[in-house]
Amino acid sequence: QYKCSECGKKARSSSDLLKHQRTHTGERPFCCPDCGKGYTHNFSLLTHQCIHSRERSFECPKCGKSFSRSSHMTRHQW
Repeated sequence: QYKCSECGKKARSSSDLLKHQRTHTGERPFCCPDCGKGYTHNFSLLTHQCIHSRERSFECPKCGKSFSRSSHMTRHQW
């Protein structure tokens, strides 16, 4: 196991520890090429990039409006 020197949190791998340590350092190595916004994880960047690509995979079954994230569609439905 790997242990964070800042807070003592344990990680299963060195890569998991590195990802965790970004919460302390503020490092955001994954940057959007369109707007420059930075993220600590690659999956967060990929999710964000849907905004720029206008990809809208989630459609409201009641009104037909489409959304880039399922959580946005769920919020719309309430």
